Amino acid sequence: MSSALTDLFPLPIVQAPMAGGVSVPQLAAAVCEAGGLGFLAAGYKTADGMYQEIKQLRSLTGRPFGVNVFMPQPEYADPAAVDVYAHQLAGEATWYEAELGDPDSGRDDGFEAKLVVLRDTPVPVVSFHFGVPSREVVDALHRVGTFVLAAATTPDEARAVERAGADAVIAQGIEAGGHQGTHRDVPETDGSGLGLLSLIAQVREAVGIPVVAAGGIMRGSQIAGVLAAGASAAQLGTAFLATHESGANALHKRALTNPLFVRTELTRAFSGRPARGLVNRFLREHGPYAPAAYPEIHHLTAPLRKAAAKAGDAQGMALWAGQGHRMARELPAGQLVEVLAGELATARASLAGGGVL
Repeated sequence: MSSALTDLFPLPIVQAPMAGGVSVPQLAAAVCEAGGLGFLAAGYKTADGMYQEIKQLRSLTGRPFGVNVFMPQPEYADPAAVDVYAHQLAGEATWYEAELGDPDSGRDDGFEAKLVVLRDTPVPVVSFHFGVPSREVVDALHRVGTFVLAAATTPDEARAVERAGADAVIAQGIEAGGHQGTHRDVPETDGSGLGLLSLIAQVREAVGIPVVAAGGIMRGSQIAGVLAAGASAAQLGTAFLATHESGANALHKRALTNPLFVRTELTRAFSGRPARGLVNRFLREHGPYAPAAYPEIHHLTAPLRKAAAKAGDAQGMALWAGQGHRMARELPAGQLVEVLAGELATARASLAGGGVL
């Protein structure tokens, strides 16, 4: 990775931005203070909400941090399919005594307003999910001193990130928890994503910019593995979801290691876009029928998910998690960074001595 960007965070550890209230300022600050790169998630927030969290984070740490922004989504959902799914969810609404949300609540997640804030009050790093910004957007952020990253799930998407002028690409393997950062939502490709190590190798051959590896990473030895494979840093989400500072619901945190939840699966059940979560009742019953309609389905199910959480029913919640969720450790975030750094050092020493990870 370019030395200017690497200098922002001493350790090659990036805390993934997890939208929905998980990546709170306290979490990002703890990671930054420990030597990693902490991230705020602007997704599902207003521009002012994002600004207020940036202010709060700056009051907690003087170290560099990042903000993640969702790209606006094209209008390709079939309204009839959304209506059919809403009818299917009527029983859930009755069960949780909640109204279904309005699927037409907005498509761009306040994108332009957030860019105005990020240009007027610059932050060290901005990353993008669900697509790649235009060259003009990237150049505008560069002019105010911001490093720009964007997620990619294929070599072609990585090339698009490079063409836009981004400073690095986040290579997201199919093992990753939460939403896949595909630039185009093509249902025919559901479940056909690349594993992280294969993706790193192919992205490294496709582009000349640095690579941040994301997907299922839970231990320092795995960080050493992706660095050896050619990544410049590792981005971890599920590992930080269980930390003390994480804003995740306590039910969600406990579910990561609860024997009741034995596996994860990519599903459109909660948002209409492929996202990896723990397999629960809602996912099993509705996943096979959920249409490709993001953010319509996200808006539609939001009240149901909130009602399930309020009722203490993990079977109705979106329990996003990567494939390594059973390895989650309930630690303070700063301590987790220290543990990961120690494991990374041990793994590197083993490799240098001819050992194995």
